Amino acid sequence: MLMDELLKGIKFAQPESHDPSMLIQGIQFNSRKIRPGDLFVAINGFSADGHRYINQAIANGAAAVVGEQNVNGLNVPYYQTSDSRKALARLASNFYGHPSKNHIMIGVTGTNGKTTTAYLLKHIIEQSGMTCSMIGTVNNMINNQAIQSKNTTPDPLELQSLLAESRDEVVIMEVSSHGIEQQRVEGILFDYTLFTNLGNDHLDYHESLEAYFNVKARLFKRMKSQGTAIIASHNEWGKKLQNKLSESGNNVLTFGKQSEDEMQLLNVCTEYFPTIKVRLGETTDFLQVPLPGMHNVWNTLGALLTVQKMGISLKKAASYLSTFNGVPGRFETFSHPAGATFIVDYAHTEDAIEYCYQTAERENAERIIHILGFRGKRDLSKRRDIVALCSDVCSQLILTFDDLNGVPSDRMVEELQKLNEDFADGSAEIIPDRTQAIQHAWEKAENGDWVFITGKGQETYKQSFKLPASTDKQTIQFLKTSKDMVTS
Repeated sequence: MLMDELLKGIKFAQPESHDPSMLIQGIQFNSRKIRPGDLFVAINGFSADGHRYINQAIANGAAAVVGEQNVNGLNVPYYQTSDSRKALARLASNFYGHPSKNHIMIGVTGTNGKTTTAYLLKHIIEQSGMTCSMIGTVNNMINNQAIQSKNTTPDPLELQSLLAESRDEVVIMEVSSHGIEQQRVEGILFDYTLFTNLGNDHLDYHESLEAYFNVKARLFKRMKSQGTAIIASHNEWGKKLQNKLSESGNNVLTFGKQSEDEMQLLNVCTEYFPTIKVRLGETTDFLQVPLPGMHNVWNTLGALLTVQKMGISLKKAASYLSTFNGVPGRFETFSHPAGATFIVDYAHTEDAIEYCYQTAERENAERIIHILGFRGKRDLSKRRDIVALCSDVCSQLILTFDDLNGVPSDRMVEELQKLNEDFADGSAEIIPDRTQAIQHAWEKAENGDWVFITGKGQETYKQSFKLPASTDKQTIQFLKTSKDMVTS
């Protein structure tokens, strides 16, 4: 692409050596990936400053460089900008020809429920006859092909490449707060933006719940002029966002319990796989929610209101849900020989874990047993609140590892011991090896127990554990097979 075409719509201090007809072969923000003729974008990241690698990028063949800092003496053009991250996203959009314009774009954000809502949307949309890509936490689905996901919201180069590769009519994106804050969705305008909820999470990154909310709210500035915001009004942050957007003249639809909501939940008739009574406009109907738990009632209503706005009738959309098979790592249930129920769930916030407990209690669980995993280098205040909640509810609490993230295992054990002493009154067991923690619960489980394994969901383990498994699901499958072998 010609340099002038690549730079369209981006503010730069233009160097004297600017050549509008320079041909740029590609864009990179990692100097090791540079090939001759590429543009290198220097970003001041969290672990390294890309400006330190400008000379390495040039040595690898970079034809030009973009950055924020004052840099002199380079033998290639240097374009200085105020925000390298924003510039990278816009450059990527220019380079790939603004591919989001070729799709109906749906962005889903919130602390919990993004993945489930995205899967529900994709299922309904595809059942209606449209083709659909999905970019998110579990994996990226492009042209009906699964591509491994590294982040909930990919970096701008990968994101724009995926959008350009997609030939699908609709693209659903899970949009994380990190993705918004780091400008990964710059250059994309959405037809529909959906807000699920907000709770304590990522406060090690955003510093406060208010700051976290303000970042989430920025996604709704990225709507097309005729775009629609779909907001869960049953939580205080949803109401706050609704008021904020309505004052700005945005098109806002809500779902919740109030009569003024476009989609109103009137009644929950049955609990585990809920049958619900809803009102949409002048129509009142009974619907079957395809997933257990009240949180999935809200996820389902958000998806239904969105597709209804897209032109899929409520009756048709509800009928499509009967063939929905669930979401990997989201409330996946497994039977136990003694009659217990094991659940693998990605839950890693207080709200998400409470949703799990509410479902177990509604199903009259004899005991709730929880294998609670923790990641290194994460928000300590969130850990405390979660352990306090779990110790109050659970008959048995087992603390274990999730991902160490570079934290030495002995230090992580010390952190778990302190959590146990300070917030569980020493009642929790600590079993650092995650697979052994699951095995311990498997061997002790009794009829009527509900055993939750949270934190990882469908994710693969990042360190080696004793049992030959790489996910929680594989660990359970190994234990089931081993038990079958013993009893056969």
